[in-house]
Amino acid sequence: MTQKVIIFDFDGTIADTVDALVSIANRLAKEFGYVQITPEELALLRNLTSREIINYSGISLFKIPFLVKKVKGELKNKIPDLKPIPGMKEALLLLKNEGHRLGIITSNSKDNVTEFLKINCLDNLFEFIYSGVTIFGKTTIINNLLRQKQIATEQAIYVGDETRDIEASKKANIKVIAVTWGFNSPEVLAKQNPNFLIHHPSELVEVIKVINSH
Repeated sequence: MTQKVIIFDFDGTIADTVDALVSIANRLAKEFGYVQITPEELALLRNLTSREIINYSGISLFKIPFLVKKVKGELKNKIPDLKPIPGMKEALLLLKNEGHRLGIITSNSKDNVTEFLKINCLDNLFEFIYSGVTIFGKTTIINNLLRQKQIATEQAIYVGDETRDIEASKKANIKVIAVTWGFNSPEVLAKQNPNFLIHHPSELVEVIKVINSH
């Protein structure tokens, strides 16, 4: 069996942070000049791509880095209350036991992610945590990581919950598994044609086996 490097997105993929992020976004709405997100609107936003969400919100692109920074700061206080997606811990342990290398690429802060992993006893599973913010694409971050760690594109697999994860992985020429338990809806994820679309963390292990057998 070939050892794979499985790169995970953090928010919405490993950690159940969507509700916490929505409540923080609503608290900061006035300061950054966008409208608060109602439950009905959240359902609508889940069906939009990352670019469409930014257009829809009407927030100025210049404000986004400041907003992201503020959200990370606010999320720090909520880390002790956050939990992994049900079934994710077991899936990660199985993948690690099968000899795969696990890592994280996130627009969250490294401190937040490290703290979360430690509290939930997941800190010994990941080889790297790579934090970086780009508004539209994670492609540059993925490419930098592959180059730094000398990982071949056919060795890497990306796991994420948003359309921009699929887009970035394709541009970086790596396989991508989209997960339906995070932010974007199954419908909008399917439209982006990920290599695999899964509905529960337990499916991760099977899908990696399928990728390995080709």
